Amino acid sequence: MNTIAFKKILFLLIFFSSIALWSQDRGRISGKITLNNNAAAENITVTLKGTSYSAVSNQQGQYEIKNIKPGTYVLRASAVGIATIEDNIIVVINTTVVKNFTLSESQEQLDEVVIQEKKNKYKTGKISSSLRLNTPVLEIPQNIQVVSNQTLKDQQIISMSDGVIRNVSGAVRLEHWGDMYTNITMRGSQIQAFRNGFNVVSSFWGPLTEDMSFVDHIEFVKGPAGFMLANGDPSGLYNVVTKKPTGETKGEVSVMGGSYDFYRASADLDGKLTKDGKLLYRLNLAAQKKGSHRPYEHNDRYVIAPVLSYQADDKTKITAEYNYQRANMTEVGSFYVFGPESRGYASTPRDLTLTQPGLPDTKMNDHSAYLMLEHQINSDWKITAQTSYFKYLQKGYSSWPSAVGSLKNKEGETLLKEGELIRNVGIWDAESTMYLGQFFVNGKFMTGAVSHKILGGVDLGNKEYIADWGQSHDLDTYDKPFNIYAPNYGPPANGFPDFDRDTPLKERAGGIITSKYAAGYFQDELGFFENKLRLTLAGRYTYVSQTSFGETSSDNHFSPRVGLSYSIDKNTAVYGLHDQAFTPQSGIMRNKESIKPLTGNNTEFGIKRDWFDGSWSTTLSVYRILKKDELTSDPDNKPTEVFKIILGEKRAQGIEFDVRGKIIDGLNVIANYAFTEAIVTEVAPGVTNIKKGDVVPGYSKHTANAWVNYTIQDGKLKGLGASAGFTYLADRATDNWGAGNEKLPNYFKLDGGLSYETGAVKFTANVFNILDKYLYTGSAYSFGDVKSYYWQTEPPRTFRVGMSYKF
Repeated sequence: MNTIAFKKILFLLIFFSSIALWSQDRGRISGKITLNNNAAAENITVTLKGTSYSAVSNQQGQYEIKNIKPGTYVLRASAVGIATIEDNIIVVINTTVVKNFTLSESQEQLDEVVIQEKKNKYKTGKISSSLRLNTPVLEIPQNIQVVSNQTLKDQQIISMSDGVIRNVSGAVRLEHWGDMYTNITMRGSQIQAFRNGFNVVSSFWGPLTEDMSFVDHIEFVKGPAGFMLANGDPSGLYNVVTKKPTGETKGEVSVMGGSYDFYRASADLDGKLTKDGKLLYRLNLAAQKKGSHRPYEHNDRYVIAPVLSYQADDKTKITAEYNYQRANMTEVGSFYVFGPESRGYASTPRDLTLTQPGLPDTKMNDHSAYLMLEHQINSDWKITAQTSYFKYLQKGYSSWPSAVGSLKNKEGETLLKEGELIRNVGIWDAESTMYLGQFFVNGKFMTGAVSHKILGGVDLGNKEYIADWGQSHDLDTYDKPFNIYAPNYGPPANGFPDFDRDTPLKERAGGIITSKYAAGYFQDELGFFENKLRLTLAGRYTYVSQTSFGETSSDNHFSPRVGLSYSIDKNTAVYGLHDQAFTPQSGIMRNKESIKPLTGNNTEFGIKRDWFDGSWSTTLSVYRILKKDELTSDPDNKPTEVFKIILGEKRAQGIEFDVRGKIIDGLNVIANYAFTEAIVTEVAPGVTNIKKGDVVPGYSKHTANAWVNYTIQDGKLKGLGASAGFTYLADRATDNWGAGNEKLPNYFKLDGGLSYETGAVKFTANVFNILDKYLYTGSAYSFGDVKSYYWQTEPPRTFRVGMSYKF
């Protein structure tokens, strides 16, 4: 790190540290809240009535309110479903007033309150601590959507790329990658993948999509959040939050089966390792065998995910976590189908595959480990330090045709007829290593009538991705090509590949991508008029050094953030936001030009509302994003080339609307709509195949989704539920820049299901693609003078049935 970068980060840390020392001529109140059996009462809100002074009791029932202006107040303890207690109290300069409360409620009554809250299956008012903000979703000046764990269960979602995006406005997937990589596009660009607050993207290819067995919920953050969550794309990110110990002794086992030889079993064990509850554990296990509607394809998964947490004392907690995923699957690319230009998309049966039986599996081993220390200095200040290690190992193959008919040689002789092609298999061995570290502090204090919520910290990262994709082998010959209209899956005419794997991967790697970064950030959320008006001021300084295919570059950038949120009433807030992003990019330029990090600006306005005491919520947002120096694939690439070009400037803008929550008892709804428009506004010098005003590939202008679940609450049929949902995509842009190409048709998928829950047992059955439509995504493809189309089909009507047992 250069000297200037070090000084700027050091300055931010010193500045933040000085804030924590601010306190004079003020008093404080502390105490403990217990139940009528002397047990500690957690999550009880304590406030000074008529002011913004407040605190929430911790697991030991303790609370503390600091930096209080001297005077006489009414101290109030309250929570949903309990009797409120009030008492007069006098605060004196430099004095701590101790005030304890005993609630008349029993532990069973408080547990019942928790149970009632959990009946809202699809809506949550809080975000995880890994997003670092101690602010309710309603008050955050940004569009954040949370997909709950119950949503994942009801929809029988088994991985991050298995229908999660239907629950968020404007999110689409371009290519399915065989459930290997998720690759979600939102607001006109591919968004960043995060896990527990860490950016886990080491290259365009990755990370391995998460199995849902160890996932608690998923947070979609729209717009930049790089100032607090490391480097990120200005279009947004998704943050996968893994399951942690709850302190309750419980467990759940599940089995599931379905169409095309799908079998799955999982277990979730949660409990205490010591009688005093200080040492807790959680263990998630899963095993899956999964076939495909295309023959000779499969995707098998195995998961082990243990977590330990230790409450060292009342204020300090240590959590250690390890996630292991193993995937054995058909080679990437087998699900692509290529057809002649004259026939357009979907000109073959949807069960056609280009894979060759007998090719070895592609095998992936994904390891991630986390260590987190949380220390509650007092009721107002908390520090968090965490580190993570990611190791991804892949040994496999990628298939892609080396020639597509109709094709002629220079003499005009026909080499390949329409519908014939030469299947090619390339090696794809890869290794990704990441060391990531974070340290941040959350705090709050008052200056007069103005409240302050402070967030500050540092991020450090070291990432390396290496891969060998330089070896390839044609399975077919021009004398015996593969014909998509009369496929022959016998022994390939040119035999199977025999690639060099004796040479170490680093020596044969065709691509090496590294990224090292260090950053410091600071945010102050100022609350005015008893926190009805909230002003967010933040900044992040980032230094990054990166290497892409032998080209090394470094840069630094300061990214400001300004947000404003106003509570019209306790259930309604309007907000505005201006934010910037700074993201390293990887790739290789044809002219060897060095690659600059991507920079982007986001301006967003919105209104959020909780309805009927927070039972369900709505979010309406409008935004405009400008991105500069973004890399995109070179339109002049041959099939085997990976060159990038600097696009210039891109603008994405749109409207998004989300609804989620409990409408009435038993009726839960998720619905959303998004209008997205992304075009090129400036073209970089030397770029000739892309013009100003061109539509950016890879998104849908209109997306709409809905999922409705109703469960009978009383009577003989109590516990019987029904669900239905749809996804609609209109005006779909294809996956590349080709001018004049056939557009993708509109997309409509209808799903539904039944469930029955009695006691500890629940049965769930879902049918997907009820209308049995031929669904696909794809794009135009050029090979020399030959024009063709490729597409990937989704399964026809399929079903999944499952049973779970809680104990």
